[in-house]
Amino acid sequence: MELKDKVVLVTGSTRGIGLAIAENFLAAGAKVILNGRGEALPETVTLDGDYAYVSGDLGTVAGAKQLAKDALAVYGQVDILVNNAGINQDKLFVGMKDEAIDQVLAVDLRGPIALTQALFKQMLKARAGVIINLASVVGLHGNAGQANYAAAKAGLVGFTKTIAREGALRGVRANAIAPGMIESAMTAALSERVQAQIKDEIPLNRLGQPAEVAQAARFLVENDYVTGQTIVVDGGMTI
Repeated sequence: MELKDKVVLVTGSTRGIGLAIAENFLAAGAKVILNGRGEALPETVTLDGDYAYVSGDLGTVAGAKQLAKDALAVYGQVDILVNNAGINQDKLFVGMKDEAIDQVLAVDLRGPIALTQALFKQMLKARAGVIINLASVVGLHGNAGQANYAAAKAGLVGFTKTIAREGALRGVRANAIAPGMIESAMTAALSERVQAQIKDEIPLNRLGQPAEVAQAARFLVENDYVTGQTIVVDGGMTI
């Protein structure tokens, strides 16, 4: 699939990985619909290209379905969906509250499922479309203190494989990306000692950049023979 003039919806795209994906797709000539929970795109975000912003909260099924309607109203179609929005509420499982489990599963798993379902029929009818789900290496090997997050991201991997099978006969592809430790405001707040410990566990001995995850997303759109896969972008951490 060529990205030029294709319509891309990227959830959670006002910063970090989501914003990097939006920038990469805009540079390739796509029309991008950015999304966040705020009423407007933050003034700090400056982009070049044909784009729009749609507010929407994936914390409820109704919110996800409304986001799909609002996105379709912008350009009349969505050719590529990138389910990037997510939250985390970390704590050791024995002390994890029900609300923390429910909220993370709602935003990180149930929301993307509802949004995808709302757009999937249109893609099947068009006999073309690409869905990319942002999972995590945590969803592949687990991590102490992240039972809710790991469950949601593992669920996204299984969901991706299933819709890849269902979409294949009508030209709709679905893949997941599992990032490792990517440089962000959260990692920047860690002490130098903690950052050094993290890097010691990564063979490439550095954190990843959001743009490197965006490159993987672009590859998954442009390569028409890849579907049902989970591409790990982690500097070798899970070797």
